Amino acid sequence: MPEFPHRESESDMTTGPHSGPDKCLSARHRLVKSTLFSETFAQKRRWVGRYMVLWLRSGADASLRLGVITSKKVSLRANQRNRVRRRMREAYRNCRPYFSGHADVILVGRRAAIEASWPEIVGELLKLAHRAGVISGENKATAEQELVTNDTGQKNSPA
Repeated sequence: MPEFPHRESESDMTTGPHSGPDKCLSARHRLVKSTLFSETFAQKRRWVGRYMVLWLRSGADASLRLGVITSKKVSLRANQRNRVRRRMREAYRNCRPYFSGHADVILVGRRAAIEASWPEIVGELLKLAHRAGVISGENKATAEQELVTNDTGQKNSPA
């Protein structure tokens, strides 16, 4: 195995440089099969917000995986649809450590998300997740404090 001068031991290779909650969104944390999307929509468990619609899928293999959708109703321009998807994915990635339960999540972007600010996107995701029962009230308050506003009361933007 090659030497890595910046790593102390082999155990450091599996852990990130920062301690704290795991905020990764690897392939195993994503929904990609169309059958799982169809199954989610068939369960008809959705919560509608101004910037997104949150769908929940229950099942034996559900584990807070994420699927993101934006249709051409959001925008005819692919770059704008992609930006909305990236922002929703990043918001979910940051909020996921506060979520609990056995359900998969699909976020469907809406047209208003194009002009939405970062705190509005994160705030709405937390609100919808709380209404859906994916996040507790205590965790929601903690997440809002850490992700939406900083210590000075100013709104955070994505890094």
